Amino acid sequence: MRPVSETEPGTSADDDAAASAEPGAAEDAVGEGAEREAFQEATRAHRLAKLEALRAGGIEPYPVRFDRDATAAELRQRFAELETGAATGETVRLAGRVMGERRHGGVAFADLRDETGAVQLMVTRDSVGEQALEHFGDLDLGDWVGVEGEVVTTRRGELSVLVSSFELLAKSLRALPDLRHGLSEPDVRYRQRHLDLIVDEPARRTFAIRSQVIATVREVLLERRFREVETPVLLSQAGGAAARPFITHHNALDFDMYLRIALELPLKRLIVAGMDRVFEIGRVFRNEGLDTRHQPEFTMLEAYQAFADYHDMMDLTEAIVSTAASEANGTTVVTVREREIDLAPPWRRATMAELIEEQAGVEMHPSMPVEEARAVADRLGVEWLDAWGSGKIMAEVSDTASEPNLIEPTFVIDHPREVSPLARAHRDDPELTERFELIVAGRELANAYSELNDPVEQAERFAAEARLQAAGDQEAEPADEDYVRALEYGLPPTGGLGIGLDRMVMLIAGVETIRDVILFPTLRPFVDPGADGTAETP
Repeated sequence: MRPVSETEPGTSADDDAAASAEPGAAEDAVGEGAEREAFQEATRAHRLAKLEALRAGGIEPYPVRFDRDATAAELRQRFAELETGAATGETVRLAGRVMGERRHGGVAFADLRDETGAVQLMVTRDSVGEQALEHFGDLDLGDWVGVEGEVVTTRRGELSVLVSSFELLAKSLRALPDLRHGLSEPDVRYRQRHLDLIVDEPARRTFAIRSQVIATVREVLLERRFREVETPVLLSQAGGAAARPFITHHNALDFDMYLRIALELPLKRLIVAGMDRVFEIGRVFRNEGLDTRHQPEFTMLEAYQAFADYHDMMDLTEAIVSTAASEANGTTVVTVREREIDLAPPWRRATMAELIEEQAGVEMHPSMPVEEARAVADRLGVEWLDAWGSGKIMAEVSDTASEPNLIEPTFVIDHPREVSPLARAHRDDPELTERFELIVAGRELANAYSELNDPVEQAERFAAEARLQAAGDQEAEPADEDYVRALEYGLPPTGGLGIGLDRMVMLIAGVETIRDVILFPTLRPFVDPGADGTAETP
């Protein structure tokens, strides 16, 4: 290996990341509103002029393709032990976005970032010639370039590519936000996710975790001989959960349809059909409020296993969540609000009644007189409806006074029959069902049953839900006669599981709002004052 003799500036790869070819500071350093827009328009005009100059000089600023043979991460892995000031003699082709530019005498430095990371580029008069060096210095932050060059390390030990040729792959016409501080306005992060991911490393890491989590979920299930399937998003009737649906209209057939609120009922039809183990990872839609843990469009995993019960589903849930955390983070320990929680199984399994007594200091059971249940709810500040029985009130007390206090992973098992219309009656207590919810850090992460497979009882449960709907409970489960008809062909003993994957990613990535784990979350309409002071919603 020959030594690299070129000098480099004393700044690090990030010190001058916000420097730009055009005068002025990065976008976020400029004032709000009209000043920022004026800055962007001036920047765009400046860069458009560069664009036209390139084309006038015979350079196409948006070429068709570029063949690369390496990534930043591959280079850092392969040459991690390369000594300071060394040259490998190995030529590579990289492509990425220019995220930092520095000049030091006759040498230009830039940070090239691709999806896997960043690597420093070094361009000298000797390596590309005077004219090409000037062209390289004319690049702007955000431009996409492809380069070819030798892998080297500088005298400061920075892994670099000594560029022998480069090509503009896409000219960026707008100034990037301040690369040191990211986007200063949280709302902009969600409305312009492309900018968020360009400038914010934690955001990129969160979505890398999401991808790994979902891949691991799929792998765990496939290893256990589950078959992945797809079921309809548009349904003639929405069921499988207590939630309000979105309604749309099918023009050709001239009738209303519903976006699915759960994956459950079609998947259990497949168990009836003889598929022993099935799962689906899919979007579901619920026409409800927005907050840090709720989005109207989110991702669910549902899995169903014939000849199993809710104990098997607890074992499966432990395997899915702990393996996903380990694969994404290298550990089963996660941090939630500065508290470490170990997701390594086994997890605690306790009945809803036990936890209410433990956390709220009261004894409850679905068989208790409804007046007593209402009195307990009143003492604890839990609201109730006249149509609710003791079981529904008990579940509300659990949601309000017990579950928020459960920090370590806990299976809350044996829910009242009244709130579990699709779960089978408990083998030891017919007032309860074989159902569990997984609670971690006070948040529900999963819901599962030993599935109700008696079609006569299922029809009776649906009738009870219809009475609740008539009494004003908008989230009661709608009756599904076609599903009951499918059950009449025989559903074997079955365990079913549903996991909210967005909340699972929140837990593993250590973020506090669901908007941070959905690439394009649903937001309230953006309102901007117009020139006449009226509100405009783009």
